Amino acid sequence: MSESRLSWLPFLEKPVPADLTEPAQVAAFELSQVPGAGFRLAPDASLPEEAWSVAQGEIRGGRTGILYGTYACLEALKLGRPLPEGLQQPLYDSRMIDCWDNMDGTVERGYAGRSLWFEGGKFSYDPDRIRRLGRLLASCGLNVLCLNNVNVHEPAQNLIADWLPKLAAFAGLLRPFGVRLMTSIDFSQPMREDGPTADPLDAGVQAWWKECADRVWAAIPDFFGFLVKADSEHRPGPFTYGRTHAEGANMLARAIAPHGGKLVWRAFVYNCMQDWRDTHTDRPCAAYDTYAPLDGQFDDNVILQVKNGPFDFQVREPVSPTFYAMPRTHLALEVQLAQEYTGQQIDIYAMPPMWDELLEDLPPQTVSAVAAVSNMGRDANLCGHPFAALNLYAFGRYAWSPAPRAAEVIRDWVGLTYPGLTADERKTLAGLLLDSRSVYEKYTAPLGLCWMVSPNNHYGPSPDGYEYQAWGTYHKANRDAVGIDRTAKGTGYAAQYPPEMQAVYEDPATCPDELLLFFHRLRYDYVMRDGRTLIQRIYDDHFAGLEQTQKMAETLYALPLPEPDRTEARERMALQLHDAREWCDIVNTFFHRLSGVPDAHGRKIWD
Repeated sequence: MSESRLSWLPFLEKPVPADLTEPAQVAAFELSQVPGAGFRLAPDASLPEEAWSVAQGEIRGGRTGILYGTYACLEALKLGRPLPEGLQQPLYDSRMIDCWDNMDGTVERGYAGRSLWFEGGKFSYDPDRIRRLGRLLASCGLNVLCLNNVNVHEPAQNLIADWLPKLAAFAGLLRPFGVRLMTSIDFSQPMREDGPTADPLDAGVQAWWKECADRVWAAIPDFFGFLVKADSEHRPGPFTYGRTHAEGANMLARAIAPHGGKLVWRAFVYNCMQDWRDTHTDRPCAAYDTYAPLDGQFDDNVILQVKNGPFDFQVREPVSPTFYAMPRTHLALEVQLAQEYTGQQIDIYAMPPMWDELLEDLPPQTVSAVAAVSNMGRDANLCGHPFAALNLYAFGRYAWSPAPRAAEVIRDWVGLTYPGLTADERKTLAGLLLDSRSVYEKYTAPLGLCWMVSPNNHYGPSPDGYEYQAWGTYHKANRDAVGIDRTAKGTGYAAQYPPEMQAVYEDPATCPDELLLFFHRLRYDYVMRDGRTLIQRIYDDHFAGLEQTQKMAETLYALPLPEPDRTEARERMALQLHDAREWCDIVNTFFHRLSGVPDAHGRKIWD
């Protein structure tokens, strides 16, 4: 795929000059740097042709606000909008991309090719492409890149040891664009290298991490920090030694604090070896139960990174109650651009509508940073599906400021990426993308049903795929009912929310339809607010999702997208259409065989 499809902004299509651009050039544009990487543009400012050199070049002295301002102005010009006036500042200081790249070149849950920077157990990359990546990230305001998988596999531990000079060289490629590096670390690394323990309260372990931090920051003075996944899915952590996660995180945070480093600690801890017969343990309760009692115990340079929902990036989840429970802790919101459970960058799934809902539900002023699991890889277009770049662009827009709405962000991305389409064609494509999340939800997992995917690869329907496995992800469908009772009479999960939210979720009459079976176990003959029975709603949603996917395909096939996007999008649309048919037939047949209730409209359900 051509390099021009790597991006959404025209100035990213031009080559990066070898020489640096002096910040003095920007003064003529009446852009000024303000604290916090923001910028200010005078109302009568203009951007002559020289702006291209700034957008493609490198700003010295940490003046990334100038670079952000230039990108914002060029974007406005391309879209025919007024230039942004007055003070412009990012809402979140830390706007992070977490890459799950392994040093053998594979990417865990990656759907856009192999790693952009690892291969064969070492760094392997095209420096020019990494510079283009730096421009791409800076163009939408992202400023932190974590290079390696949170599940730290050999030899990634060497990134903060023998491979430090190479890590420093890589950091140098991204530094001119205001992008700082972070690495995932193995909590047990001191034990693996030098000693008998990784106990965070052991003086030797503390000294080991202090020496490590001194070495890392000596090589990379603007290094952002460490990302940690601990005591989760067989990763080592402080629980091994009877310590709390606050004790584990603070030990690392104190080692890096003298250098201004941040310790990002993922709040993704649950019992992944749960017996399916255990009706008391409820996986969504895990993050709250683990971390809420620790509020106020984390050091100031610790960021607790919380997934948007209590499960694991499902098609739809309620906002995690952990966000309401920890007002004295720095929290980061984590979302997943890699579409692990939402079509794997084959099926079209635009995320901005989900983020609109999420930001409406998040309590104000509780999140100080944002992070997204990357959807990038070595595919020529960076993101696999040509339209998946929308989600990367949109994340940057929301990370800078959540004020934009989904329709606006999608419209802008379409206009920037496909300027050759007519206004009507751009409107049609934007509408298709705006509806894509709802369509996907209908033919896969409506009403808050989760985990009906094929085990391990997480693609395609398997209604009972996880029902008897150890991951605590059960829908418990039988001949009479489906869903989990998470009210006070059930697992008690709903009680983790503030009282006003709990009251809404506890009552099926007020619980949003989209989350009904997440919070309640209901009989198939339960009458919903629209007068349909639950089983009929399940049938109708899946048939509607398939029908809407067929219409989506017809719309997409008629759009004159430029090549190679046209061919790539059409090929993936054919796969999505097949996938939607499989979901519709398999899930409807599953529930028909359990319930024995026919479809009221006589549509084909397989016996």
